[in-house]
Amino acid sequence: MFGRKKEKEGATPSGNGLTDYDVYIMGKQEKALTVLAAAIVLFGVGYVFYHNIILSAVVALFAVKFPKIRTRQIISKRKSQLTLQFKDMLYSLSSALSVGKSVETGIRDSLQDLKVIYPDPRTDILLELEYILRGIGMNRTVEEMFSQFAARAHLEDIENFVDIFVTCKRTGGDLIEVMRSTSNTIGEKIEVKQEIETMISGKKYEFNLLMVLPVVMILFLTVTSGEYMAPVFNSVAGWAAMTVAVMMFGLAYLVGSKIMKIDI
Repeated sequence: MFGRKKEKEGATPSGNGLTDYDVYIMGKQEKALTVLAAAIVLFGVGYVFYHNIILSAVVALFAVKFPKIRTRQIISKRKSQLTLQFKDMLYSLSSALSVGKSVETGIRDSLQDLKVIYPDPRTDILLELEYILRGIGMNRTVEEMFSQFAARAHLEDIENFVDIFVTCKRTGGDLIEVMRSTSNTIGEKIEVKQEIETMISGKKYEFNLLMVLPVVMILFLTVTSGEYMAPVFNSVAGWAAMTVAVMMFGLAYLVGSKIMKIDI
């Protein structure tokens, strides 16, 4: 089961053969395609700014950095999806416990509920719940299985839940009330994150548009006013000015990306 997941996502398994959500290794073909696509785009941007094949090729060399950038994006997206899936699991498990079911039965019911929400059998939370149930069937404790999941997920919300769950199980606390309050708290936190993402989605679109706009403007001026732009592309001073512009362009992207990333 987890072998299929590795083939699908390129994820690196942890020491016990399960997926570590903080790690992603691209296959050779995926890495080559990523570098090729980035090189084509960077070469095109470089040619728009310099109108020089050699300088454009130098700009395209930065494509070798893009697999790392793409890897971080994939990990971030996968962990974000896992967080949302975990929220749905919490609500389902809390509902099962509130009607008097055991934790093990609640997990089984949650799995069935989540299969309706996520029909893809390779969905991360479905694979994790199936593995937890298999572990329970092999006489491993629920606390141990959840702790193993949290250690691989590297997500604060999941780690907080597991810490509270394990403490409650070991001390004999009111598990139902703790589950209800914990699921509500974590669920509200996740919903706030979603609301913030919705609020800034328009700004992200504007940011991406502004990143493309300089290239479009230079291309437009080159097409419509070729003689006016010629000195910029045919002199060392012009290339130096364009280099400064490209550096400022890259700096704006880095700063904008950090501003758009809001952690709670």
